[in-house]
Amino acid sequence: MADLWNVLIFQPILNLSIILYSILFNNFGLAIIALTIIIRVITYPLTIKQIKASKSMATVQPRMQELQKKYARDKQKLSGETMKLYKEAGINPVGCIVPMLVQFPVWIALYQAILRALAATPEDLLALFPRLYSSPLIHSMVPLNEKFLWLNLTEPDRLMILPVLVGGSMWLQQKMVTVPTTDPRQQSTNRMMLMMMPLMFAAFTLQFASGLAVYWTISNVIGIVIQYLVTGWGGLFKKKSPAPPVGSPHSTTKAVPYEPPPSGKKRKSRRPVK
Repeated sequence: MADLWNVLIFQPILNLSIILYSILFNNFGLAIIALTIIIRVITYPLTIKQIKASKSMATVQPRMQELQKKYARDKQKLSGETMKLYKEAGINPVGCIVPMLVQFPVWIALYQAILRALAATPEDLLALFPRLYSSPLIHSMVPLNEKFLWLNLTEPDRLMILPVLVGGSMWLQQKMVTVPTTDPRQQSTNRMMLMMMPLMFAAFTLQFASGLAVYWTISNVIGIVIQYLVTGWGGLFKKKSPAPPVGSPHSTTKAVPYEPPPSGKKRKSRRPVK
């Protein structure tokens, strides 16, 4: 299992990052950004499926709420009717989480690649060379420069800028994909997830190598752009629906009926005084 991990995921990412480093002016920060773009291009079809699945989930949300109210006491029946609804609407619930699951191995491999590629001690270098492909170009690049802007890519960001960028970009992306709902419990869950995930990843950024935080930030920004191009701002900006006509069933303003003047009494006409 470890050999498959090294051959299929870790070593390709490690060696590709060093090749990009050699192309991009011996700058490992730029190599991470380029690697992020490549990964997002490869996973683009999965990302589109995820966005479309989330959009379809939003369209069936009212019917889902009806089923939850109707079968609140029968969980088995609710589960069956929910799957039936998904099948009728052509929705695959797994499609919403597949891109996230695909990226987890990439995150782990990238984190290991950053630490391995930026070997600082002779022992680390000895552990790195068996993982490199037999290419003179790759071997000639080692050891790599770990500096990028104000960062040491092997250490957390001491200025706390990257944690803010990671948390803020993740919040924005999540807000765009959050499906609006009128269910108070679902609204509470959405609010909790909207705050918990960005804060959790921002906390990770305080502990992990900043090179991984650079990957998260760029990946989130690309995700925001793709989401905007497909669905617009989504749940970020709520569009105000026009007010219903006065007197309609949905209007909060009641129409005042016309009352004619009492019979026998004539209105005084106002004539201009000469």
